[in-house]
Amino acid sequence: MRPFHLLFIGDVVGHVGLKAVLAELPILRERYSADCIVVNGENIVNGKGLTETEADQLFQAGVHCITTGNHIWENWKARTLLAKNPLVLRPMNYPAENPGRGWCIVPLPGGRRIGVVQIQGRVFMQPIDDPFKAVDHAIAQIKAETNLVMVDFHADATAEAVAMGWYLDGRVGAVLGTHTHIQTADATILPNGTAYVTDVGMSGPYDSVIGMQKDIALKRMQLQTAHKYEPAEGDVRVCGAHVILDEISGEAVAIETFCSPPPRRTI
Repeated sequence: MRPFHLLFIGDVVGHVGLKAVLAELPILRERYSADCIVVNGENIVNGKGLTETEADQLFQAGVHCITTGNHIWENWKARTLLAKNPLVLRPMNYPAENPGRGWCIVPLPGGRRIGVVQIQGRVFMQPIDDPFKAVDHAIAQIKAETNLVMVDFHADATAEAVAMGWYLDGRVGAVLGTHTHIQTADATILPNGTAYVTDVGMSGPYDSVIGMQKDIALKRMQLQTAHKYEPAEGDVRVCGAHVILDEISGEAVAIETFCSPPPRRTI
């Protein structure tokens, strides 16, 4: 068994989240002996979207691939980035006429490669194409070149995420959930060798409502009228998952979620 260390950082919210990720990356890379670093960057620019500027900062810091999600479409500058850089992914089950692609094979030192797939759920979200059929297509393409495969499943419903984990068990090394911004306590290795977690958690300000300023979120919920969300700034943490894969078989050996720095303890 040759261990392959995959580091995945969950939804980066706002520029305070990006700043924290850039500061923590050297520490996390060393702590987990990371061979490949993947970051979900769909919420960096004012909570919605990503541009070439922020993507370049992540790549220069050693990130190998950036995944996104439904909010990537809310910043028009992201469309140029998606069309230009094949290592910045958008959910592949959106209509093909949209710019960008939903999977890639990441080249790594020593000739190693890992396939990264981005798909999006449909429950409580946009009625887009079937993510189960979409991921089948991507896996067939990737497995012709490498056994190492991870999937970022950007989903709202926990049941749909769990279903995708079972659907892909034994076919990919990791199914790592994003979108809800809440780290779940169900990280596990499924029976056929796939690492799974429903959501790896948010990287950004936790003195907030899933990254947004609390007072604005409360007004939207209490008054049921439009109030523009603004990213919060306090209690910034970096959360994600470390997965160890067998480089030969592609199966998962271990999975561990993290949140750095840890939250304050209460009594």
